[in-house]
Amino acid sequence: MTARAQQSPAPASDADRSATLQLIIALGRALQAVERVVGPHLVQHRLSLTEFAVLEVLYHKGALRLGEIRDRILLTGASTTYVVKKLEERGLMRRRACAEDSRVVFGELTARGRALIDHVFPGHVDLLQQAAGGLSLSQKREAIRLLRMLSLHARRGSGEAITEED
Repeated sequence: MTARAQQSPAPASDADRSATLQLIIALGRALQAVERVVGPHLVQHRLSLTEFAVLEVLYHKGALRLGEIRDRILLTGASTTYVVKKLEERGLMRRRACAEDSRVVFGELTARGRALIDHVFPGHVDLLQQAAGGLSLSQKREAIRLLRMLSLHARRGSGEAITEED
């Protein structure tokens, strides 16, 4: 068998192609439905979903390089700069230069940002629980397992680097 033949996947059956398309549509619809559940709660606190994601990652991971924030919440560099600037203007986070490398900039929560996320996060989790309430614990675990497999396979196929956290 040639190297080329080893790299090329077998042609997908019509059933497999149809199932793949249905899967992607179902994933998109599920994400939209969850966003409709949590969105109004975030709007009440004057946060967009992206702003909340930045605050949430800093809340759980502590200070991070801006590039790490971008990668963890799937933003482009320009979008990260825009969202960080908006959150800074509201006094919810700040940028801090790295003492060892002036090219590196960290983002971190301010006391005001921590207080906001302390207040908003529990209600957010309750809404996520409500949105996922139609699944049993074992179904949630199986969905997590399958979605992680899908993510890893797609990311490997795109050439994206995979880390231990993945």
